[in-house]
Amino acid sequence: MTGQALPLSPPSDPPELFTWEFATDPYPAYAWLREHAPVHRTKLPSGVDAWLVTRYVDAKQALADPRLSKNPAHHDEPAHAKGKTGIPGERKAELMTHLLNIDPPDHTRLRRLVSKAFTPRRVAEFAPRVQELTDHLIDQFAREGSADLIHDFAFPLPIYAICDLLGVPREDQDDFRDWAGMMIRHGGGPRGGVARSVKKMRGYLAELIHRKREALPDVAAPGEDLISGLIRASDHGEHLTENEAAAMAFILLFAGFETTVNLIGNGTYALLTHPDQRTRLQQSLATGERGLLETGIEELLRYDGPVELATWRFATRPVSIGGQDIAAGDPVLVVLAAADRDPERFADPDTLDLSRRDNQHLGYGHGIHYCLGAPLARLEGQTALATLLTRLPDLRLAVDPAELRWRGGLIMRGLRTLPVEFTPRGRLSHLRKGDTRSSL
Repeated sequence: MTGQALPLSPPSDPPELFTWEFATDPYPAYAWLREHAPVHRTKLPSGVDAWLVTRYVDAKQALADPRLSKNPAHHDEPAHAKGKTGIPGERKAELMTHLLNIDPPDHTRLRRLVSKAFTPRRVAEFAPRVQELTDHLIDQFAREGSADLIHDFAFPLPIYAICDLLGVPREDQDDFRDWAGMMIRHGGGPRGGVARSVKKMRGYLAELIHRKREALPDVAAPGEDLISGLIRASDHGEHLTENEAAAMAFILLFAGFETTVNLIGNGTYALLTHPDQRTRLQQSLATGERGLLETGIEELLRYDGPVELATWRFATRPVSIGGQDIAAGDPVLVVLAAADRDPERFADPDTLDLSRRDNQHLGYGHGIHYCLGAPLARLEGQTALATLLTRLPDLRLAVDPAELRWRGGLIMRGLRTLPVEFTPRGRLSHLRKGDTRSSL
């Protein structure tokens, strides 16, 4: 055998996907797929067969490819897969006509109507409210010396923020918190709980739209809430049906809170398990410099972002991605978490570096479906992390990282709980004596 080349051994078997072990750390499996099967057909836990796109260059192409439709009507779905490619209950609740399910020209029309709520100027005007909510929530547990940062902080912050933006009255926002909580539990709640919560939210939004339409002033006030703006646009020739208005409000709430829950939760966890990076950020914040905070949020989005897979796409005709032929009607899922760890695009992709500059990650998508609420999510993420690390400087995990459990959903990536400990702190020093500000 001397001098003869040894045959190349075949790659190992494909990793098992969508197990609890995979949910805890999917990145080794994604690395295998990137190398050996970058466009990989698999059966999802729901029984739906779909293509997973894992390399950065292919992912970026797929996210902007007009041949990949967002409309589920293009899915060549067998009977057993009926209704399993979207949010549970959205079909029955007549909430399908939202930005995640439509293509141009309807997508262009509806996105234009809501985009003004997320301009840099509008988001900047909302910053004091986000800071107020952040401080209030920390006040609720700062004296205790311990907290579950998901339940007590990361979850309620974006819920209350998006409710304010939409124009949900303060007295109704706890109902939204309950419904949203059921929606992100996925398999962890009672059977059918997600669909029931969607139905309740749909009924409430229809009633709220009716009430706001009845009371809508002739002239818009500065900073008018988003639901009122949608109603006003509908009443002035934009042809927005009540179903479209309700669906838009619903998806802005649904997509606008869970991503931020996971950005805050995953981001805090990453900092607590990378003490050198956390110390760098705290030292930077102590000097009043925000540059590292801004690049740091982008790095946290890349390193372990809130959206693991981009939402569903369906081939409208035969298409080739990464050299793989995909048939018309097939579902395609772009794996953002895999693309953002691609060593062909990012140096040392498995290393967390808050000062990373070359960071064109895909955490909020790409192309015409780029996340509309990204500026608000970034504001909330920056405010939450900066305030936590400043007010609770010795924040630390209260359990071994191996004890933490990740939610088992398909699209999002986030922790079920994040128990922490810290030195108990008093309320904000700038509050006047007697100013309890107990309500949000």
